[in-house]
Amino acid sequence: MAASLVLLTIEQHGVSPTMRMPFTMLVYPLQQIVSSPIRWLGEVGESVSSWAGLVTENRRLKEEIMVLRAKQLKFAALEQENIRLRNLLDSSFKLGEQVLIAEILSINLVPYEHVVMVNKGGRFGVHPEQAVLDAQGAVGQVLRVTPYSAEVILITDPSHAIPVQVNRNGLRTIAVGTGQLDRLALPYLSSNADVRVGDLLVTSGMGGVFPAGYPVATVTSIASEKNAFAKISATPMAHLDRDREVLLVWGNSEPIPRTPEADPATKSRSANAAP
Repeated sequence: MAASLVLLTIEQHGVSPTMRMPFTMLVYPLQQIVSSPIRWLGEVGESVSSWAGLVTENRRLKEEIMVLRAKQLKFAALEQENIRLRNLLDSSFKLGEQVLIAEILSINLVPYEHVVMVNKGGRFGVHPEQAVLDAQGAVGQVLRVTPYSAEVILITDPSHAIPVQVNRNGLRTIAVGTGQLDRLALPYLSSNADVRVGDLLVTSGMGGVFPAGYPVATVTSIASEKNAFAKISATPMAHLDRDREVLLVWGNSEPIPRTPEADPATKSRSANAAP
């Protein structure tokens, strides 16, 4: 305290810069020691703030990456869906009949029942026994119809049979479902029938459900039996285990109805009420 008073007194009476310099040099280290904790705390605070900002930004970037990856997966799915729809539309142009694309909603593939549900029904003109295809071949036929959906029995259902003919020579027979998605049976061909492995089976047009000429299956195996009939198996052309969309086919040239037609009595009342 005495030294401080002396210094203050000297300061009051003035002191030359040469005398101030030694004191300044002696006090400088003390000033650095006193101010270093405050400076260190400031630097630590800035570092913590920067670290917190980096953590927040890193979390945000990770979330953006996850969203972009999810969108990329969706784009890939949309691309595949676009390819499938293009194939279906290309097939519809080749068929020459009126068609409607329907999406498969649910699948029931128990051993003795192969049925799928599609999102088009009576409101779109869908009717029982209507032919159903995909881009490769025959899928099945409409079994039951509701206003907004329909059940389709697949050609591999054990209770389903489809008239076919060998595309090579026109030989007619019936392909029966076996309960397996990759196999149809041809139980009504004799052992000496002109059928070869690799023959393409197409719809014969018999029965009035499937118009003629649609691919159905390819013969994969022929085994002679002791009786008069051969054991012949064929693999369906349609991708029954992978389809997500199918084609509902109209075999005539009439326009596809979009809404049920009004009752004739209702039409007459409306005509009478009109000015």
